[in-house]
Amino acid sequence: MANLQPVLLSGGSGTRLWPLSREAYPKQFLPLTSDYTMVQDTWLRVAPLSDRAPIVVANEEHRFLVAEQLRQVGAPVPAIVLEPVGRNTAPAIAAAALQAMAGGEDPLLLVLPSDHVVADAEGFRRAVQTATAAAEAGALITFGIVPNAPETGFGYIQSTVAEGLSKVLRFVEKPDADTAQSYLDAGGYYWNSGMFLFRASRFLEELQRFRPDIVEAVRAAFAAAKCDGDFVRLDKQAFAACPSDSIDYAVMEKTGDAMVLPVDIGWSDVGSWSALWDVAERDGDGNAHHGDVIAIDSRNSYTYAQRLIALVGVDDVVVVETDDAILVARKDRVQEVKQVVARLKNDKRSQAVMHRKVYRPWGAYDSIDMGERFQVKRITVKPGAALSLQMHHHRAEHWIVVSGTAKVTRGDDTLLLSENQSTYIPLGVTHRLENPGKLPLELIEVQSGSYLGEDDIVRFEDVYGRSG
Repeated sequence: MANLQPVLLSGGSGTRLWPLSREAYPKQFLPLTSDYTMVQDTWLRVAPLSDRAPIVVANEEHRFLVAEQLRQVGAPVPAIVLEPVGRNTAPAIAAAALQAMAGGEDPLLLVLPSDHVVADAEGFRRAVQTATAAAEAGALITFGIVPNAPETGFGYIQSTVAEGLSKVLRFVEKPDADTAQSYLDAGGYYWNSGMFLFRASRFLEELQRFRPDIVEAVRAAFAAAKCDGDFVRLDKQAFAACPSDSIDYAVMEKTGDAMVLPVDIGWSDVGSWSALWDVAERDGDGNAHHGDVIAIDSRNSYTYAQRLIALVGVDDVVVVETDDAILVARKDRVQEVKQVVARLKNDKRSQAVMHRKVYRPWGAYDSIDMGERFQVKRITVKPGAALSLQMHHHRAEHWIVVSGTAKVTRGDDTLLLSENQSTYIPLGVTHRLENPGKLPLELIEVQSGSYLGEDDIVRFEDVYGRSG
């Protein structure tokens, strides 16, 4: 479909799947239901429908994660529109529409959240093809999920007929249990999936009609955007002034051209650990396991293990282990994990935002030990990559090469270090670490000093456009 432009929305924080999903590394970048991450699965699902590179709308902090993960699955180089602040889906899709039309074209936008599960990918693609003609003619189409339970956690869409592509009669807020059951009994009600298909210009026309303030702000942010390689950086001041609103409230509930196509494609928004249990493969006792898990006399539980975890005599529980946190919860109360995240944020604890292992555009570092006035990190640098030219006011560093080759700038000196060799970076000395080889560089860094925070970095040069 030459006129189809995939748009992947990747701005979510996914904290309902804490401790695995965190603000700095949310669920769309995690392999939760397959060997691929959720953003990779989303692209692979839509790729057979279009030859166009995707437009991705992402948080500024996630820009390199998006680019790297799509590169890993062979996606054409995407245009990544960076939101300096979150403003919900209506402004995000407006920015994507402007990007899609920047070259003078007016394609169909297939707008997809990048953190949903669709088990029947072929059924999804058939649905998109079914809806194409109506979208070409000017309809704004949403895909409604055929409900299989009286779900109270989703909004609903009521259609004018019982099946097939039809006009939207109304959008309904999340109902109580009795109302949800009545929708299921009546038929013609579908879960709101957050997936859309429409011509770029039609969306902007309807948004201009109902929310001209959003269009004005996004146009200003896009007009003043700065292009940095594949990244389109929306102007921060203009975008921050944009009202925050969802596409449903801003357009879909108001327009007379909304249509819904019911689909039964094994969809889930994976909005909680219990929802992930719902879509996971389970054993004969109803347990879903990821990792090294032994379950004895235990049923209907979900376990995510990085080490051996043993369940004995427990039912309906969720156990999730990461390097620096463990969640244990009753399966029917996992939504309350947001209270844990809120307390962590209130206490300014790093576990609310970051994992122990932190990914950077040049590779990653893992804080494997720390104490008063020292910290030990395991650092991996990709082939050909380089850290910024930098210095620290409050710490010195020792680097020991474990494998690979390190090119080290230390003041006016340049060193080439190989396995088992080391160097010392005194406090206040300008330095840079590079990997000139074809294999990953792995080293141990030992920091010592009065303050070891990541904000004690003064960057002089950086190939990735970071400052400060």
